[in-house]
Amino acid sequence: MIDLVPDWMFVKGLVIGFLIAAPVGPINVLCVRRTLIHGRLAGLASGLGAAAADTMFGAIAAFGVLFIVDLFIAHHTELGLAGAAFLLVVGVRTLVRPPPTLVTERDPAGLIADFTSTFLLTLTNPITIFSFIGVYIAFGIKTDGRIDLNDWLLLLGVFLGSCTWWLLITSAAAFYRTRFTNSGLKWANRVAGIIILGFAIFLFYESFVGRSPVVG
Repeated sequence: MIDLVPDWMFVKGLVIGFLIAAPVGPINVLCVRRTLIHGRLAGLASGLGAAAADTMFGAIAAFGVLFIVDLFIAHHTELGLAGAAFLLVVGVRTLVRPPPTLVTERDPAGLIADFTSTFLLTLTNPITIFSFIGVYIAFGIKTDGRIDLNDWLLLLGVFLGSCTWWLLITSAAAFYRTRFTNSGLKWANRVAGIIILGFAIFLFYESFVGRSPVVG
């Protein structure tokens, strides 16, 4: 795939994964909200779902699976609408539900749901593939149709780099979690709901005007 030493590929993957995950978007808001309400494990499970989806997109770009890229391009409107609908439901439920109470533990089924929801939401963002392609080009990473050790080191770095971002953001949210009063948590929940609804409206608009949605 490339003629750089494997160690550097892992480091580049770390940086790329971090850069792809860092832009503020609805998934960041979801992770922070879940950390505040359900605890750090819920936030981490949500972040891992996004990291897994990012790594999948990174693999598609790294391995040059063009037919999958074309498939996402062909259906980017439907994917964008699906992501917007999901965010709309989450935003409305966040606003209309009674004020949340802090939960000390998240049951395994809840953690699986947290992981799955952000994984699927991230997959509704086909523009992520192009983000990876652009960043790969910027970092001098080229594909040659073969899969070798460097490819796997790159993807491992991407996954761990993305996980690093989610670890940082959930740790920050968890640090302030114990400082939230019931009133503060109520307002934080409302703000999160409004922001998520804003992203949903934006994605609906982007999908209907025919441009690829951006979810991060």
